[in-house]
Amino acid sequence: MVTESAIVLAGYTSRRQALASTLSGLPPGPMRLQKETSNLFRTRNTNPHHALDISAFNHVLNIDTERNTIEVEGMTHYADVISASLQVGLMPKVVPQLKSITVGGAISGIGIESSSFRYGLPHESVLEMDVLLAGGDVVTCTPDNAHQDLFFGMPNSYGTLGYILRLKLEAIPVKPYVQLTHLEFDNSAAFFAAIDKWSGEDIDFLDGCVLQRHQHFLTIGRFVDEAPYVSDYTLLDIYYQSIPVRSEDYLTTSDYLWRWDTDWFWCSKNLYVQSKPIRRLLGRKRLNSTTYQKIMRWNNRVGLTRRLNRMALIHTESVIQDVDIPAGNAAEFLDFFHHDIGILPIWVCPVRARNIKQSFPLFPMSTASSYINFGFWDVVRTRRRKPRGHFNRMIEDKVTNFGGIKSLYSDVFFSHRAFWQAYNGPVYRELKIRYDPGGLLKDLYEKCVLRQ
Repeated sequence: MVTESAIVLAGYTSRRQALASTLSGLPPGPMRLQKETSNLFRTRNTNPHHALDISAFNHVLNIDTERNTIEVEGMTHYADVISASLQVGLMPKVVPQLKSITVGGAISGIGIESSSFRYGLPHESVLEMDVLLAGGDVVTCTPDNAHQDLFFGMPNSYGTLGYILRLKLEAIPVKPYVQLTHLEFDNSAAFFAAIDKWSGEDIDFLDGCVLQRHQHFLTIGRFVDEAPYVSDYTLLDIYYQSIPVRSEDYLTTSDYLWRWDTDWFWCSKNLYVQSKPIRRLLGRKRLNSTTYQKIMRWNNRVGLTRRLNRMALIHTESVIQDVDIPAGNAAEFLDFFHHDIGILPIWVCPVRARNIKQSFPLFPMSTASSYINFGFWDVVRTRRRKPRGHFNRMIEDKVTNFGGIKSLYSDVFFSHRAFWQAYNGPVYRELKIRYDPGGLLKDLYEKCVLRQ
């Protein structure tokens, strides 16, 4: 008897064969990935490279409730993974905050969420992956096979070593609801001390936000079987606005995982969609990160806000970053950020490298320290023109000085030397020589720093 999972896996095999035919028909030369949506926040010049479409690799292949594993294709959105896995009481150990993020994107890029204090970053719970190399071969990578260097080198490679077609992930059992407890602190020292304390407790989720300079909130999440009520932040009510007015809350597990997606954390305020009449007009299906990305990219093309700012004699710089700072330096970094950057709110998420035996060289986090991830996504407005990247460069310098590391999904201003010092240039070059010797894919510096 042929099982349903066997049929689905056979479909993956046929898609691989079709992809091989597509690759053989492409003219020789550099290539890039063709995508309809992207969670990268950096504009680039038109790319003349050959576009490879692997969007068909978007299926959940198998969910094993005995071994607690989930097998998916690389272009599968986390929303689709969760929709399937919650039906059988499982979820990946770390589920990034936005429905539009793909599993392969969170691994070759860097993801994080409120379970990261326990399970680390998403790539730390990958068991194996199939990677399409630029030359057309597909290799299976595990932590201990002949391609273990690529297994550990894929995180933070951003498609410059190959494209992930299939992954097997560790999963955890879930319950129907999540109970939230919001704790308020009026100073950063107490706030970060509480993060340290709760990181060692038997809880399921932990994150926080800084809404005002002296208003810090830590949110503790626990799976529960029953809830006296459930809140709904998918239409008229806004999750982050509920935090200061509720000490306790309950959400379905699905709504908890996507609590930030409806309003792109709080960035929907810049798109004027936080008023109830507009939210009713848009409806639930349009209040999400995918819609906001489309609006943002439209604005980047037509330059509407640039024109309005010029008319108002205002100079702006987008500061859209996630940075990981060693916990001992977190309070000092936050003081710097308040004083010199001034963006609010700020998302705060504790994270610790999960396994001291596993080293991911392109995103080198020390196993001797826990980290605090700061997420800030807004625009700094000034009356006086600053040099290009002024505020982002300040942040990069401070992150380096504090022994931290920043994600590369947005604008990057490091010099060539500083970049490769931060992201392990020698190891990357070895990987590039082995897996992309013809240089058909951009290197990481070209892709993340140079505007090409």
